[in-house]
Amino acid sequence: MDVRYAVHPEHGKTFDTSALRRHFLIDDLFAPGEIRLTYSHVDRIIAGSAVPLNEALSLEAGSELGADFFFQRREAGIINIGGPGRIVTENQTYKLGPRDGLYLGAGTKEVRFESGSSDNPANFYINSAPAHKSCPSKIITLKDAKEVNLGSREESNERTIHQFVHPDVVESCQLVMGMTLLKDGSIWNTMPAHTHDRRMEVYLYFGMEEKTRVFHFIGEPSETRHIIVKNREAVIMPSWSIHSGVGTGRYAFIWGMVGENQTFTDMDHIAMEDLK
Repeated sequence: MDVRYAVHPEHGKTFDTSALRRHFLIDDLFAPGEIRLTYSHVDRIIAGSAVPLNEALSLEAGSELGADFFFQRREAGIINIGGPGRIVTENQTYKLGPRDGLYLGAGTKEVRFESGSSDNPANFYINSAPAHKSCPSKIITLKDAKEVNLGSREESNERTIHQFVHPDVVESCQLVMGMTLLKDGSIWNTMPAHTHDRRMEVYLYFGMEEKTRVFHFIGEPSETRHIIVKNREAVIMPSWSIHSGVGTGRYAFIWGMVGENQTFTDMDHIAMEDLK
């Protein structure tokens, strides 16, 4: 498990490109036959992946959590962006097709990831947050997710937000998670940008061609920086940072938020003239 520490905004504005990438970019996800996790001290979110091949992969706590098992004091949202697979707990088997999701509540003692075929393995993307109560686990297909349509063709940001872990879909302790799919010809995932001081966020970019890149904007509104992101890389964004991106081609992204509330619309919009 890779551990990342919190960054103060006054410190963040001094970062060069390599420091920005070292602190905020997760670029080693989705390794065949492995579970890879990044633990961020920003609201203690864990972002990671599991790619089982012929053998199941078990999710264990590790010394970083100081727990008897991973979900002793945690919850998680999991979305599959690979081939068909299964997530097996101590009392349930959940079958996840491509772009299906699963919420696992605190108290789940055993979690194993399996693929239907090693030739087309499942690629499970994981967001986990601390949880002070246990909520029922639930599978959420793409059709089950709540759809919100935003943006316009004229602004090049026409998109559909699919809310998987959301109060209108499934109860959770604090995690909110979903997937945004852009319409053909749209390249901005949001602009004008915003912050939400009460919640941090992680973006996973996927569905990109090999040469496609996303220019992901990060930093305080008056001190913006950018990180160039490839397919299946993620960016950790503290609550003081904007988050917006523009792609050179087709892409999608999964977002996960942890913090003070679960109000999706609780955000502070930044006027274009205030961005620097």
